[in-house]
Amino acid sequence: MLMLSLFRCLSSAAVMLPWLLNLATRLLAHVLNMPEPLLHTTSIYVFVQVQAVEHSVGKALNPVRLLRRLLRSRQTRR
Repeated sequence: MLMLSLFRCLSSAAVMLPWLLNLATRLLAHVLNMPEPLLHTTSIYVFVQVQAVEHSVGKALNPVRLLRRLLRSRQTRR
């Protein structure tokens, strides 16, 4: 009977997702031996750094820009 009431309580995805996210955050903070606020701050910093790298790489590997560079390099060789 207890499992049924627990299942009813946690069956909704709207209730389950934040609970699991909070649990995962606490477990990760515990495993890394860090306080939760520091874990949040560090993860935000890492996310911003990764976004910046992806943006710069995406800019450098833009197909239109690569085509222009290729055409420019061919014109300078002639």
